[in-house]
Amino acid sequence: MEHEKKEKRLLIGFLIIIIGLALLASNFGVFSYEIRRYFFRWEMILIGIGVIMLAGKENKSSGIILIAVGGAFYLRDFIDIDINFWQLFWPSLLILIGILMIFRRKIDHDQDELIVENEDIIDDTAIFGGGDRIVTSQNFKGGRITAIFGGSNFNMSKSKLAPGKNYIDVLAIFGGTKLIVPEEWNIKIQVTSVFGGFSDKHRTMPVDPELTRDKQLIIKGFVLFGGGEIKSF
Repeated sequence: MEHEKKEKRLLIGFLIIIIGLALLASNFGVFSYEIRRYFFRWEMILIGIGVIMLAGKENKSSGIILIAVGGAFYLRDFIDIDINFWQLFWPSLLILIGILMIFRRKIDHDQDELIVENEDIIDDTAIFGGGDRIVTSQNFKGGRITAIFGGSNFNMSKSKLAPGKNYIDVLAIFGGTKLIVPEEWNIKIQVTSVFGGFSDKHRTMPVDPELTRDKQLIIKGFVLFGGGEIKSF
């Protein structure tokens, strides 16, 4: 897992370096106008990151979304069709997101079958809406949160983590989520963010590592034009 993440960081790092060198060369007139017109566009960054994510074992569905969004905006300026772009873009994006939500586990090769039997696991979907939930599990194991044009807030201040590593898989597109957790929780964020972010503000004072080393909550997933926040009271 860590080796794969290191390789992904290297690929993204090399991609950024190549983009920077190409822009530098373009500023000094090395490339022709046609090359700059077709390749030096912000949409190519989304497409490039999407290709890298498709090459990995995780977040393939997020890579598909990035390529689709970047490709749609790219083709908008080069295909002359007698139709309003936004009338086509938004319905198509929603259809794509719906398909990916249905087949997300197979696309991302997710082997963790989460069965919601009690409050130990959350499985929340907020589309064009949301709400507030209080989670009081004494053996919290993670779950999945999907926020599309909306989002939900989870108050887990009275909960306790289950032993070992516990995962919350987040998918936020034009939406977000907020988690309120105890200060002593050991939390690690592994979220890929594009035009958004996921921040951790839950700890305001040092916590003894001996109390948290055997229990960890890992936030993973993908955020596009959205975000998330972890806080404590």
